[in-house]
Amino acid sequence: MQKKILVVDDEQSILTLLEYNLKQAGYEVMTAMDGDTGKNLAISDEPDLIVLDLMLPKMDGIEVCKELRQERVMTPILMLTAKDDEFDKVLGLELGADDYMTKPFSPREVVARVKAILRRTQILSETMEKTEEVLDYIQIVGLKIFPDQYEAYFEEKLLELTPKEFELLLYLAKNKGRVLTRDQLLSAVWNYDFAGDTRIVDVHISHLREKIEQDTKKPIYIKTIRGLGYKLEEPKGE
Repeated sequence: MQKKILVVDDEQSILTLLEYNLKQAGYEVMTAMDGDTGKNLAISDEPDLIVLDLMLPKMDGIEVCKELRQERVMTPILMLTAKDDEFDKVLGLELGADDYMTKPFSPREVVARVKAILRRTQILSETMEKTEEVLDYIQIVGLKIFPDQYEAYFEEKLLELTPKEFELLLYLAKNKGRVLTRDQLLSAVWNYDFAGDTRIVDVHISHLREKIEQDTKKPIYIKTIRGLGYKLEEPKGE
């Protein structure tokens, strides 16, 4: 079945270029030139992937991404920006974008990224289907994680997590007790080499701790292993 791609960019030349190259690669393509229209199309037409520019009229890409994730629209997002700005990169990924590219870029590279994201999404979906009946949830004292529902509860309360925060927590839980380096976490959760940009991991770890630790300076769940990385542990009794 033909995959459907939504491209949201306010530059007509980029829209035309990406639409042509994505169609040549075998995809059905929809386009929008502002964030508000893009968000509505993402909800109503259910594309398989969204190519989303950061700087848009009416609603910028960060806000589109944020609102889609808040509405539990988990469509993969490849974010584009003219800025080579570290803050934008971390914020975009933190809010749930799956990958990030800076302009100028080659259409061939965009198509390659789209294919890679869709391939990973398919693998993840198939893995979840296979393990759905075997693994209903993962439980650690005070914490319950439901992989198929993309939900986690701490002390019986639903945690408000971005998709990447959830995937990071799930990966840590599946590897409970194991020390995981920042590079391992980047590769496993973001599926992309951000040139050693481990600050993305640190930001997400910090946010997870704010949601499950009583004292973020003395964490009992997610431990920092100095010089190595992080590990999630079962809290020990007093």
